[in-house]
Amino acid sequence: MSQWKSKFIYGMALTCLVSACATTPPPAVDPAAKLDAIVAEADAAQKAGQTDKAVKLLKDATSAFPADKGPWIRLAQIRFDAENYGDAISYALEGLNRDPKDKVANSIVAVGGLRLSTKALNDLRTQNDLNGNVRNEAQGLAKILRESLGETVLVPARPKAVVRPAVPKKGAVAAKPGTTPEPSGDGANPFGSLQ
Repeated sequence: MSQWKSKFIYGMALTCLVSACATTPPPAVDPAAKLDAIVAEADAAQKAGQTDKAVKLLKDATSAFPADKGPWIRLAQIRFDAENYGDAISYALEGLNRDPKDKVANSIVAVGGLRLSTKALNDLRTQNDLNGNVRNEAQGLAKILRESLGETVLVPARPKAVVRPAVPKKGAVAAKPGTTPEPSGDGANPFGSLQ
């Protein structure tokens, strides 16, 4: 009976040991540390010129951590730096959905939007199609922007060139009034006749 008792105790001890191992959870992985590792890997890929890899890593991070603004803002910055303002604004808006006060995301939306607007207005002006409602709205938006920036002029005009009368050189013959002097190769303004 003692042999049966020792087998029973051995079996119980083994059962307890196995069940203890089976119920011990694996060590918890800190989600913030995992996200930081993904973002660090994306940053390293970006610095190595592997933008596509960085974007893929960050997009995967947006799926794995849907409530975190970080990957969205980083995607927005990458696209902004690549002058892909449409995507940059989209990603920044996703970041703002998660944190409406994020300054980087707000800056990307504002500056990216201005760059897109400026390009579109220049294209319209080049095509002579900036008129009517589009022109009025553009002027209204420019007014709001001037007021927001505290500026009276958004893009300062280039200073006009000061035209100084030519000083005749020693031994030079003065031109007759009403005639255009011939340019000489000694530094005379070659565009003088166009003024």
